[in-house]
Amino acid sequence: MKPAPYDYYDPTTVQEAIGLLNEFGDEAKLLAGGQSLVPMLNFRLARPSQLVDINNVTELDYVRRDDGVLVIGALTRHRSLELSELADGAWALLPEALHNVGHVHIRNRGTVGGSLAHADPAAELPAAVSALGGRMVLRGKDGEREVTADTFFEGFFTTALAPNEILTEIRIPAWPARSGSAFLEVSRRHGDFAQVGVAAAIALGDDGRVIQGGLVLAGVGSEPVCASAVIDGLVGEQPTSQLIGELTEEFVAALTPPSDLHGSAGYRRQLARHLVPRALDESVRRALA
Repeated sequence: MKPAPYDYYDPTTVQEAIGLLNEFGDEAKLLAGGQSLVPMLNFRLARPSQLVDINNVTELDYVRRDDGVLVIGALTRHRSLELSELADGAWALLPEALHNVGHVHIRNRGTVGGSLAHADPAAELPAAVSALGGRMVLRGKDGEREVTADTFFEGFFTTALAPNEILTEIRIPAWPARSGSAFLEVSRRHGDFAQVGVAAAIALGDDGRVIQGGLVLAGVGSEPVCASAVIDGLVGEQPTSQLIGELTEEFVAALTPPSDLHGSAGYRRQLARHLVPRALDESVRRALA
């Protein structure tokens, strides 16, 4: 099929794009990488009256360190972040997660901000950013605000973005020196969305005890699911496989994933039971390396 008719705009600055969104409101859609939006347009699942193409807003394309924080422009391509030498330590979770996103051609066009704003609950990047404690910078006509990942993701394909706001930047805080991370998933084929994905990050103190952590799952809820009880149980403790296994069992017992054509709730629960301890064990191993 072909998209429904729409008016096309291609601003070159953030302020110009915000002005268009403020003018058109819910009738407008932002186009960044287009890897999710274009198929939705073609199948007429999305029928905006105005399409605002921000690919020429080059001020949003960057990856840099700023006072110990990894700062990512929303228009940064997946592939650029995947290959960035800045994403090391616990931040290495980001390129590891991105390696599972589609295929290289998709990652060459897809954008970090676009993936987060689309908020597919089975997507890898929202889980990874959440596990690292990332914060999203949203800009609108009334100025700029910064929100945490758990505030940003509100449900199925739903975020805290207002109709006249743009996600401009993602900020990933610094992690302690002895940190490690891992991303594991099971999908029907490489490049498909995860049936279950697990993003884990662990920081250890000098005595080998956990001092900080993040554990977020994709594909098991209407948004990225934070396993905060598992991390709470690990902080202050030696991260032994036995302890990780016990905490995982408690978490999985309370998990209520959806069932669909790609897997039942029971199957997803079983995947989580196996993937969570593997991701945590690997994170600990990398923190100790």
